[in-house]
Amino acid sequence: MGEKLLVIDEGTTSTRAMLFAPDGTLLASRSAELAQHYPAPGLVEHDAAEIWEKTLGCAVAMVEAAGGADRIAAIGITNQRETIVFWDKATGEPLAPAIVWQDRRSAAICRELKEAGEEPGVQARTGLLLDPYFSGTKIAWAMANWPQLREAGDRLAIGTVESWLVWKLTANEKRGGLHITDATNASRTLLMGLGSGGWSDGLIDLFGAPRAALAEIVDCAGRFGETTLFGGPIPICGMAGDQQAATIGQACLSPGDTKATFGTGAFVLTNAGERQPASKHRLLSTVLWQLGGRRTYAIEGSVFVAGSVVKWLRDSLGLIESAGETEVLARSVPDNGGVYFVPALTGLGAPWWEPEARGAISGLSLASTRAHVVRAALEAMAHQSHDLKAAFAADGADWSSLRIDGGMVANDWIAQDLADVLDLTVERPDFTETTALGAAMLAGVGYGLFAGLDEAAAMRGKVERFAPGMKVEARDARLAGWKAAVEGVMA
Repeated sequence: MGEKLLVIDEGTTSTRAMLFAPDGTLLASRSAELAQHYPAPGLVEHDAAEIWEKTLGCAVAMVEAAGGADRIAAIGITNQRETIVFWDKATGEPLAPAIVWQDRRSAAICRELKEAGEEPGVQARTGLLLDPYFSGTKIAWAMANWPQLREAGDRLAIGTVESWLVWKLTANEKRGGLHITDATNASRTLLMGLGSGGWSDGLIDLFGAPRAALAEIVDCAGRFGETTLFGGPIPICGMAGDQQAATIGQACLSPGDTKATFGTGAFVLTNAGERQPASKHRLLSTVLWQLGGRRTYAIEGSVFVAGSVVKWLRDSLGLIESAGETEVLARSVPDNGGVYFVPALTGLGAPWWEPEARGAISGLSLASTRAHVVRAALEAMAHQSHDLKAAFAADGADWSSLRIDGGMVANDWIAQDLADVLDLTVERPDFTETTALGAAMLAGVGYGLFAGLDEAAAMRGKVERFAPGMKVEARDARLAGWKAAVEGVMA
């Protein structure tokens, strides 16, 4: 058996397979875009069959690049979290569209449960809030509105995306697939007790989730099963939701270590150690990883729109032709010209948690240009991050530095703006695809290539640092304008 690690990185707008050497070197990569479907305002869906077909195609290409299945030690999987898939255990085919994490269709359910006084109890048990973002509310909506799910009875399987992929990887003509979910993804469903690490009967009843349809919760590293789809057996040895995987890939292995991923959304996680944290400022408590049945936790702040705003500027408004233009445009003007962009295109996440908020561009004048609008969109990354930093600090988990990754931070202007507005050193690894790297680290640990995550952290490699350089007066003015813009949206 070889030592190469095959990672499946299934994201919101694309799916990829990547091949790593044990030292962290990326040997090969293949990606494919995924279609997002918007059947009505606030609704976001995926075709789970497309996710599987394109993921399989990418993985096949990587097995060929490796020289065959016998050259691959293990598979690691990381995935868009909270997106929920419904399928038939007998046929292995989807029974309904996958409801994406960005989807807001369960807002009314959340509102009713809040009005009934359920949120404090839910937060105490899960570390999460009542918001359409989380899988449990999506399951509640689907079971009430899609009769084919109820009609499936015992054939119904429900799982997050890694669960779906493991099922498809391990199923064959003689039997169904392995139905498992790792603890990080399970902790995002509103159905798992954060302290117990198991499904909660009370929460399952609250959201009307069929218990028999849920997966078994397992560690993030271990020998979970194997796939024989690639010409020989390959064990599946690592699993984690994308933000937890990125935190691991950034080597945030000690309490207080903090990373921010700027992908489709923006997600900040601070390692909280083995004691379950509780936020009083509307941040989330979540499982960072589980190994040997022991959980390490994180405090998390979630922003729903980050890189997707650039895609929106390109595809919906036509202000840019490519993401690469944004840095040039941002640098072409000395400041935002009084323009602020609150990118609440799918509601506002932490620390506001207002699912029905809508985006706004304010401060426009005859002097405003597309460069000002684009710059304001990029500035929103630092503004939203500053709001999160304040909430983390109020919870006693202030950041001393910030490790960043994700597609957006290849833009040097954004990295420097984060350092300036947050007034702290920002650290960016040379290899920014840390989500996939974290999945590779977990797979290596699960297979036995590494004794633990500390040893696997050598895969991270070199980093670049950005030091703050903005004057206090300029920072305060920026943040005052942002505060007014957000208050306008909330009103």
